[in-house]
Amino acid sequence: MRPSLLDPLFAPITTLPGVGDKVAALIEKVVPADLSARAARVGDLLFVLPHSVIDRRNRPGIAYAAEGAIVTLEVRVDRHQPPPSGNRSVPYRVFAHDDTGEIGLTFFRGHAAYLEKALPEGEQVIVSGRMEWFNGRPSMVHPDHIALVSEADKLPLVEPVYPLTAGLAPKVLRRTIGHAVERLPNLLEWLDPDVMRRHSFPSFSAALRRLHEPADPLDALPDSAAWRRLAYDEFLAGQVSLALVRARVRRVNGAPRIGTGKLTTPLRAALPYSLTRSQETALAEIGADLEKPDRMLRLLQGDVGSGKTVVALMAMAQAVEAGGQAALMAPTEILARQHLATIAPLAEKVGMRVAVLTGREKGRERTAILDGLANGSIDIVIGTHALFQDAVEFHNLALAVIDEQHRFGVHQRLAMTAKGDAPDMLVMTATPIPRTLVLTAFGDMEVSRLTEKPAGRQPIRTVTLPLERLDEMVARMRDAVSEGKKVYWICPLVEESEEIKLMSAEDRFASLKAVFGDRIGLVHGRMKGADKDEAMRAFKEGETRILIATTVIEVGVDVPDATIIVIEHAERFGLAQLHQLRGRVGRGSKPSSCVLLYKDPLGETAKRRLSVMRETEDGFLIAEEDLKLRGEGELLGTRQSGTPGFQVARIEVHADLLETARDDARLLLTRDPDLMSERGKAVQILLYLFSRDEAVRLLRAG
Repeated sequence: MRPSLLDPLFAPITTLPGVGDKVAALIEKVVPADLSARAARVGDLLFVLPHSVIDRRNRPGIAYAAEGAIVTLEVRVDRHQPPPSGNRSVPYRVFAHDDTGEIGLTFFRGHAAYLEKALPEGEQVIVSGRMEWFNGRPSMVHPDHIALVSEADKLPLVEPVYPLTAGLAPKVLRRTIGHAVERLPNLLEWLDPDVMRRHSFPSFSAALRRLHEPADPLDALPDSAAWRRLAYDEFLAGQVSLALVRARVRRVNGAPRIGTGKLTTPLRAALPYSLTRSQETALAEIGADLEKPDRMLRLLQGDVGSGKTVVALMAMAQAVEAGGQAALMAPTEILARQHLATIAPLAEKVGMRVAVLTGREKGRERTAILDGLANGSIDIVIGTHALFQDAVEFHNLALAVIDEQHRFGVHQRLAMTAKGDAPDMLVMTATPIPRTLVLTAFGDMEVSRLTEKPAGRQPIRTVTLPLERLDEMVARMRDAVSEGKKVYWICPLVEESEEIKLMSAEDRFASLKAVFGDRIGLVHGRMKGADKDEAMRAFKEGETRILIATTVIEVGVDVPDATIIVIEHAERFGLAQLHQLRGRVGRGSKPSSCVLLYKDPLGETAKRRLSVMRETEDGFLIAEEDLKLRGEGELLGTRQSGTPGFQVARIEVHADLLETARDDARLLLTRDPDLMSERGKAVQILLYLFSRDEAVRLLRAG
C-alpha cells in the first residue's frame, strides 16, 4: 500500500550503522513521534530537530580566546605528557602552540594510542572546544573535535545541538541523524508553487539538510525558512487528514431530525432558569444542523459552568422527538454519573427514559439496559467508552454527544460513526481551546462557543499565598468550616514520592485530619469507583466539609455549595489545569474564592501563570496565554491520543501558517477529492511521512 519509494524511511532505526537495540532504546526517548504503538523508524529521526547550535567559526588564536568561549584553533603539536604509570588520577596532557601562544589540551583517562594517532607531534591540527584559563595559562579540556589540517573539511563549523537523554552521546545521535538524512529518497514536491514562492520555502529535503547541517546559526531557528517549511508540511498533512475524515463522515448520509417541539417545549418550561444568549445561539445552530440531511459534526466549547450539559440535553430531546435515540459519552465514571444526576430528573419530567452504562453495571441490570437500547425503549443513555463496545446495539442512534473531547482522538470519532445509522455528533469541551488549536485538532468540525456564565453566578476571588503561611490558611479554613462552608483542597500527587518532594493528598489528609477530624474526606484516582463515589456523596451532602483530592476532580465534578478551593503547589500546574480546577467553585449563587499556594522561589513562567490566574477568569484568554507559555502538546492535556502534539511545528511560532494550510487542503480536496492528480499523489507521500496513514486508508476505503 505504501509507495516503495518510502521503504528506506520506514525501516527500523536498528538498520542504521552503529545502532543496536541499546542505542535504539535511548534514541526512542528523544524522537518526537508518538511511539506508543510501534518502534522508531529511520524517518522519525528526520524530525528530531536541533534546539540550538554551537558556532565553531570563532578562530581568535590562543592568546585572544576568551574564558568559557567555544573556539576553533589551528595549532602545531609540540609534545605529549602521559600521566605517571599506575596513576590514572593525573590527566594526560598534550602541549601545542600557534603564533600567539601555547595551550595545554587535557584528557582525563586519556588513551595514549588514540591520542598519539589523533595528535601526532610536529603536525598541524585543528581543535575545537571550550576555552579555560588557569593561573593565566590557557587550556582546553577534552576538545569536542580534533582533526588534521588536511581533513579540516570534516569539522562541523556550525554544529546542531539535539535534545538528549541520559546515556545517549551527542556524537552518536548526530551521526545517526546524519545517516537517516542520507537515506532521504528523491521526493515529488507536494506544495503549491504559489505558497512556496510567497513564503520563500526551500524543498522538503533542502529544508531538512539546512536544519541538520546548518551553515549559519540562523538556519536552525524555528522561524527560519527551513523550519517554517517543515511546520507547514506538518500542518498541511494534519489539515488534509482532518478534511478527509470530515468528507468520509459527511459522505455517510445522515437523516434530517426535524424537531416537533413535543419534548423540547415542555423541557424548556421545566428548566429552573432561563438560558443565556450564547446557549440560545448554540441551540439554534445545533437545531439547524440536526434538521439538515448532512451529518452534524459540531464542537461545543464552553468554559466550566457555562451550561453545556443543558444545551446537550435540549439537542438530545430534539433527536428523540424526531424518532431517534441519543448517547452521551464521558471520559470518567464520576463524570458520567454526574451528567446522569443533572439530566435524568429533567428528562424524566417530560417522559424520556434515561439509563447509565459504565463498567460497573453487571449481570441482569446490564442485560436490561442493553435490551432497552436495542428495542428502543431507552431514549437517552449516558456512559463511558463502554457505550461503544461491540455488545452495545442501538435501535436507532440519532445523536452521539462526546464530553471532554480532547481525551478522544480522530479515530474514536470514526469508531462512533459506525454505531447506529450515521448518527449526528456533538462534541463538548470545557477546556477553552485557542482558535489556532481548534483548527489543528478539530478542523473537521463546525464550532459553537458558550461565552457567558449562567445568571446568578458570582465571580471567583483568586489570591496567591506562599506555603510558609500555611498555618494562617488552616486557621481561616477552621472559621470557614464553622460557618458551614465547603472546601476543596487539591494536591499534585496521590502518595509521597521519592523523586518529587511535594505534599501528597494522603499526607495532607493525615495532617488536616488531626485538625478537622470526621469533617474531612479524601478522593484520588487510585481509589475504587465505589469508594470515590462515597467520598463525593459525603462531601456533596455535607457529611464532610473538606475534600482533599488530586486532579481527579478537575473535570466536571459538581458541588454547587462548595465555595473555597485551595490548590497546593499551584506552581506545578499548567494554566489550563488551574483554570479547570478553579471552576469547581463559584457554581452556586454565593461568592467563592480560590487560593493558590505556591513554594518560593518561583520561576518566570510560574510567576506569569499565577498572575494570569489572578487577573482574569476568561477561559479563552487564559488558553491563549497558556499557549504562549507552554506550546500546544501540553495544552490539550495529552500528547498521545490523536491530539496535535506536533513533531516539528511550534504553534506559538508558526500559527500564521495554519489557516493557509487549512485553505490549501480544502482547495486541493475540492479539486482532487481522491488525491489522484500529480500533486495529490505527492500529498499522499506527505501523509505517510507525518504518520497520517489513517487518512490514506480512508481514501482507499472510499
